[in-house]
Amino acid sequence: MSSEQLATNSEQFSFVVSEDNRIDKVLAGQLNSSRNQVEKLIEKGFVSINDKVISKTSQKVYINDIVSYLLSQASQKEAMNIDLDIEILYEDEYLMVVNKPSNLVVHPAPSVKEPTLVDWLIKKGISLSTISGEERHGIVHRIDKDTTGALVIAKTNEAHEALSLQLEDKTMGRYYLAIIDYPLKEDITIEENIARNSTNRLKMAVAQSGRFAKSAFAKLSLGKNNIELIAAKLYTGRTHQIRVHLAHLGRHILGDNLYGYRGKDMPRVFLHARLIYFKHPATNEIVEFEAPLFDDMKEFLDSNFETNCIDLITPKAIKGVFSASC
Repeated sequence: MSSEQLATNSEQFSFVVSEDNRIDKVLAGQLNSSRNQVEKLIEKGFVSINDKVISKTSQKVYINDIVSYLLSQASQKEAMNIDLDIEILYEDEYLMVVNKPSNLVVHPAPSVKEPTLVDWLIKKGISLSTISGEERHGIVHRIDKDTTGALVIAKTNEAHEALSLQLEDKTMGRYYLAIIDYPLKEDITIEENIARNSTNRLKMAVAQSGRFAKSAFAKLSLGKNNIELIAAKLYTGRTHQIRVHLAHLGRHILGDNLYGYRGKDMPRVFLHARLIYFKHPATNEIVEFEAPLFDDMKEFLDSNFETNCIDLITPKAIKGVFSASC
């Protein structure tokens, strides 16, 4: 691709300089990238100071100068700091299970500017399946940006297909933990179709025209100020399913302002994918993986619930609260 073509498929960014320094140092700090990457941009003629294209990495910039630069989508990814701290719960030649942290998008999209889980996987050189398309390498299922916990990733197309079929026939199971703003009246299973919200495209909603969705909720522990720790079991995997079904019941996860939480500010949505199980695509044996709680949620539980609350969130205890009818 020529420089002209690359420029055509690039996005321009600008910023005002806040200190006197060399352009390569200033731009490297702005992009949170290496000076070597900045040097490549300058060599391509993609950097200008006060609307004048520069060619020297040693060019001086001064306070209030306006620096502009072009980044292709590929260059934007290259310039990102993708040194993410992601715990690998299990890995073999067929699949990987990770404990996804909060504030991390699973796969790239036009609206996503920050590094994603897929970007991290690619940077690590991990072989991934391709049947979900270039942007979703290896992604069998997804969880929301703020949701934490267990996520399975396929390394081969055969493994991806086998795991996807298990999602469809419900032999893959997922258990979540959530802290909600008001207690449930009782353990409940809800079957309500879910579709895109007709008035807010960022949200989903219960709608007869939507796709079938089934969730089960079980009470675990009552905390301070009438908040409650619950477990959720997913039978389907619709976007925002747990959040939508809880909102339909008049309950909201702490921190979930999108679906109606009205309490004090929380650091994030307190929803965690605690446990996942499925048939291993190579051995056909049932495997199960537990995702440890992240410190913020664990500390919140310690401060707002009885000390024995942690005993209620072991895999055995969580599975035990769901009856066979759920």
